[in-house]
Amino acid sequence: MDKSIIKRDLFEEIVKYLNTDNILVLHGARQVGKTYILYYLNQYLHENGEATFYLDLEDSRMVETLNSGVETFLSFLSAEGVDFNELKRSRKKLFVFIDEVQYLSSPSSFLKLIADHHPDLQLIVSGSSSFDIKTKFSDSLVGRTVNFEVYPLNFSEFLHFKGLNFKLKQEPVPVHLQKLTSLYEEYINFGGYPKIVLENSLEKKEKYLQQIIDTYIKKDIRDLANIKDAQKFNNLLKVLASQSGSLLNTAQLSRTCGLSVPTINNYLFILEKTYIIKLLSPFSSSAKVEIVKSPKVFFFDTGLLKMLWLKNLQTGFFGNVLETSVFSELSKKYNPSNLNFWRSKGGNEIDFILQEKGGILPIEVKSDFSHFSKKSMEFFLQKYHQSAYRVVALRGKKILPQFIYPWEL
Repeated sequence: MDKSIIKRDLFEEIVKYLNTDNILVLHGARQVGKTYILYYLNQYLHENGEATFYLDLEDSRMVETLNSGVETFLSFLSAEGVDFNELKRSRKKLFVFIDEVQYLSSPSSFLKLIADHHPDLQLIVSGSSSFDIKTKFSDSLVGRTVNFEVYPLNFSEFLHFKGLNFKLKQEPVPVHLQKLTSLYEEYINFGGYPKIVLENSLEKKEKYLQQIIDTYIKKDIRDLANIKDAQKFNNLLKVLASQSGSLLNTAQLSRTCGLSVPTINNYLFILEKTYIIKLLSPFSSSAKVEIVKSPKVFFFDTGLLKMLWLKNLQTGFFGNVLETSVFSELSKKYNPSNLNFWRSKGGNEIDFILQEKGGILPIEVKSDFSHFSKKSMEFFLQKYHQSAYRVVALRGKKILPQFIYPWEL
């Protein structure tokens, strides 16, 4: 195994679905590491005696080959040395990796024909966003795909990429606590894009993040959202970054950015489907109430947020950046669809409500444990007949068992 390709946590989930009849689909924002996950899977399978073939559709010749149809593709594989008779005889599969599958003109029909008529091939494909994939994937693939969302690195992966090994579930000794706190502050300041984490130069970190932003706007958003005024869209991104963790007010955004409310809503939809932001809905026992109340907006990556907002990765962070970081960690571990926030008419508020395994867990985020006031939490616990809760902070003393550090989520 090439040691330069670092294993992501998602690998353990994906590997469960190898050697099945499913098409495995990885989607996520640009530069979050989808291609390297494919590389790792390819190496893993190859080293375990499996036959693999890798296609990168950034190469227009490969796009042309696959767009020509399944038979042309099979002929291409045969010319590349794939022995289909041997596959049938050995009852093994050929694992075919297709990177950037959204470049195909009609990926659904191609993938469906392979899945339906060639069980000796298992497809593992990636795309640059769920929007790209879903707009080109038809209902004909329902039940044939298993989808995996790839996000920037979580904190555990961040440490792994830096060659560090901490047992995060154990209570750290003081010297380790100081080190982990410093590392988490670095993680907050620079975010979890793999290339940014591996780069030591602050100047290069900023340049690479700006390139991600520029590529996203020029290559993804301009095409997907049909942007007529790029400057206004850039202003929207900056305002949203400054408001990460706050209630969304589309009317106010419309006035601030000079965009109509329908245009704002269209841009927000695209930003969500390309894994830049998440609109977090309020928690309520009434579905009707959830629909009426405004959502909160969160960015998935704090480094990207700071570059959009502040134009640099200056050290030090604000409360909303820490809260955004905790949101990102919870999303990667538990899936953003399992998260809400809660706010009562009387002004009581809980940062996050995690719904998992039939239960709910309220979570408050503070920069220091000493800043926690139990008023809102007690109100929520009494209202919903709960007892468990967590308070996440980076500083202060853990005087209650409910107090945890971000890496203990």
